[in-house]
Amino acid sequence: AVIFPGYFGNSDINPENMKSHIENHVKTIHRLLVEQIKSGVCFDNTSIDFNCKDLNKRAADTADQFILTLPKLRKALHDDAVAAYNGDPASKSVGEVIFSYPGIRAISSYRFAHALLQLDVPIIPRVITELAHSETGIDINPGAKIGNSFMIDHGTGVVIGETAVIGNNVRIYQGVTLGAKSFPLDEEGNPIKGIDRHPKIGDDVIIYSNSTILGPIKIGEKTVIG
Repeated sequence: AVIFPGYFGNSDINPENMKSHIENHVKTIHRLLVEQIKSGVCFDNTSIDFNCKDLNKRAADTADQFILTLPKLRKALHDDAVAAYNGDPASKSVGEVIFSYPGIRAISSYRFAHALLQLDVPIIPRVITELAHSETGIDINPGAKIGNSFMIDHGTGVVIGETAVIGNNVRIYQGVTLGAKSFPLDEEGNPIKGIDRHPKIGDDVIIYSNSTILGPIKIGEKTVIG
């Protein structure tokens, strides 16, 4: 309702009430996000007192920082919606994309989750993207790095791994996997986590349906994979 006013929440939005509409929703976001961040931090570290002043301040400060990113997120998601409209000949308007395209739903959740992950919020980013995954069939790890004007068309079965990097103006279709191969084990035979293991996609790349790209390989700009 803040990123796309009138499309979600109250549809009776006009220039006269826009400011108060956004202000009220931002206050709600802050209140809810503080509680969720506190819950996430406590889940990650059960020795923390949920009611302690330090935790309250950390959660409030993090929520403040997230809200400051909303204008940047709005610009990025607007560009994503325009990219979907320009890239799909069946699309009749940008509004149709915002209202109904699962790609925008999943990308929106990813961008919110990625912003929270960059602020060191535990648990919540993954919950956000997995909720979008269950709704759309599009699985984007919040740790992935995705550039501007990103388009996912149709989307069902798309998987984008944690250390994937995607450049600007990239378009991908249903069934595409940017995944990892088997990764190395430590001396005790356990998988080594946190290593780079997913593809790096250059600018202006198109990856058509059911393409599978595995491992930390580089795909050069303007490549078309069919």
